[in-house]
Amino acid sequence: MTRPASRDRTHVALMLALTFSTGIADAVGYLGLDKVFTGNMTGNVVILGMALVGADDLPVVGPVVALAAFLAGAALAGRILRPVAAGWHRRTTTVLVVVAAVLVAVAGALALADDGGPTLSGYPRAVELAVTAGLALAMGAQAGAARHLAVKDVTTVVVTSTITGLAADSALGRAVPQPWVRRVLAVVLIGAGAGAGALLLQVHLAWGVALSAAITVAVALVGHRTRD
Repeated sequence: MTRPASRDRTHVALMLALTFSTGIADAVGYLGLDKVFTGNMTGNVVILGMALVGADDLPVVGPVVALAAFLAGAALAGRILRPVAAGWHRRTTTVLVVVAAVLVAVAGALALADDGGPTLSGYPRAVELAVTAGLALAMGAQAGAARHLAVKDVTTVVVTSTITGLAADSALGRAVPQPWVRRVLAVVLIGAGAGAGALLLQVHLAWGVALSAAITVAVALVGHRTRD
């Protein structure tokens, strides 16, 4: 195997790890932060649309905060990575270190503000919105870094297009060769991450965020060692 091919496989694995991490963050957001997605912005847009026409028990402020913070994070990543070509660069490492730092700060805030329950209910609304903003900012920056790295079919934050490709290119569809392993893994891992996040919520709200931070640190370190 050539070195570039080996590096590409490593990058796929790293983006799949971040996809798992996104599932965790979304579980924390949806189950612990009043039905808000912190990585999957499609979900927030749908929730916001229904809430704005009067659907019961759906949040408005939380999805708006998440969308704004996600956009800010993605824009920040784009600004940092703008001068460099696609691929892993030391600036990519910088973005992911920032993501990890934000996640550590959020985990710390949750550990201090929460009594160990699975949600932040009963705590000031400002705390909940600050946690939402922090998680969405981190996920936006992560998505921006993944976009720059340009690993096909693994955006780390959404799998709808991946599922579409999996079905459309299958034997029942176009019947063309496809990277089905990474596509299936992307779908499975974001779901597995959500499951892990839901389980960790039963221990403490901060644990899922802490695990996401640890995964991001590991990805940054391994990616930095294999950069172009």
